[in-house]
Amino acid sequence: QVQLVESGGGLVQAGGSLRLSCAASGRTLSTYVMGWFRQAPGKDQEFVAAISWGDSTDYAVSVKGRFTISRENAKNTVYLQMNSLKPDDTAVYYCAAANVWRAVRSYEYDYWGQGTQVTVSS
Repeated sequence: QVQLVESGGGLVQAGGSLRLSCAASGRTLSTYVMGWFRQAPGKDQEFVAAISWGDSTDYAVSVKGRFTISRENAKNTVYLQMNSLKPDDTAVYYCAAANVWRAVRSYEYDYWGQGTQVTVSS
């Protein structure tokens, strides 16, 4: 079992950047497919990005070209670099771990963090 803790959220102006971190304990992150999801108020949870074994990456269309997911195995941490942020990116962002190759659906993920709030002002 793995425990996930997100950090790095906050308030930023439109056009700004944030880097989210997801630190793991209990298991090595490199053994999992790692993903980021988000949920805005009144909306369903949506896939943002994932990084699979061999460092293959997948992104939602809405963030492709602006967000980058990466992992640092030595620190057992996954990151989500978010650039050119828009007010529509405002949400609680969740880190999750899966054992499914290139998982992009929330039901494919077994472990979840508690979330970190990202607010983008216009």
